[in-house]
Amino acid sequence: MHTELTNIERAEILTEALPYIKRYTGKTVVVKYGGNAMINEELKQQVMEDIVLLWLIGIKVVLVHGGGPEINEMMQKLGKEAVFVDGLRVTDKDTVDIVQMVLAGKVNKTLVNLLEKKGGKAIGISGMDGRLIEAEIKDERLGYVGNIKKINIAPVTDLLQKGYIPVISTLGCDREGNTYNINGDTAAAHIAGALEAERLIMMTDIAGILRDKDDPSTLITEVKVSEAKSLYDEGVISGGMIPKVECCIEAIEHGVNNVIIMDGRVPHSILMELLTDEGAGTMVMPG
Repeated sequence: MHTELTNIERAEILTEALPYIKRYTGKTVVVKYGGNAMINEELKQQVMEDIVLLWLIGIKVVLVHGGGPEINEMMQKLGKEAVFVDGLRVTDKDTVDIVQMVLAGKVNKTLVNLLEKKGGKAIGISGMDGRLIEAEIKDERLGYVGNIKKINIAPVTDLLQKGYIPVISTLGCDREGNTYNINGDTAAAHIAGALEAERLIMMTDIAGILRDKDDPSTLITEVKVSEAKSLYDEGVISGGMIPKVECCIEAIEHGVNNVIIMDGRVPHSILMELLTDEGAGTMVMPG
């Protein structure tokens, strides 16, 4: 049901956002963008609108993106079989070339273009630009899947100082000139840490951490790092959520104030999280 807002209601919504705008203006927020919110065209438009709006009110937004589905699609087009070892994609030389082409090319520039179209100023870079993400081989069996050795954050801070929204594709490089495919969540955690970001927002395809994975009403809204261990032991944090939460903890250990895991399939979830009393998803906090 769609109800039109009166002007008074609109004004009230804006005034409710005021303390949050004051709190975040001038601060750095890193958004890790991927999953369904990236595939669905309408959601993609809304995410870009949210990011531009945050940027317009003076928040320094950094967008870190993945692109798994697009990589799979391109591999199929080129007749390349995806091979997995223990659930991780084996990335040979051909595959890493495809990953670079899709992530640093198609996906990255599409997002930059969309942000510009919505009224933002954006520049796309990859983790290879300015040696932003220095990496090494994670596991010989996986080929060019990278482990992050070092983040050289200067390219990102330079863009922020000049008033741009940096859009970062998660590729890494080493001194020998090899390219590595880097896990997007891990890269976002390290980049947010290096920026000492106020907040890292992880957009996923689930509502957050649920006590009962089949019941959205059992959302856990706040988790301290110290509590995460018992949630692992109880099996509340399981499956694909384990690496996500590990990335959240890693980000906090690297100096991020707090991390939100939230449902990127909910329209305007970023604005709800940052600028309303409601919030969205699960907040992982220090302590």
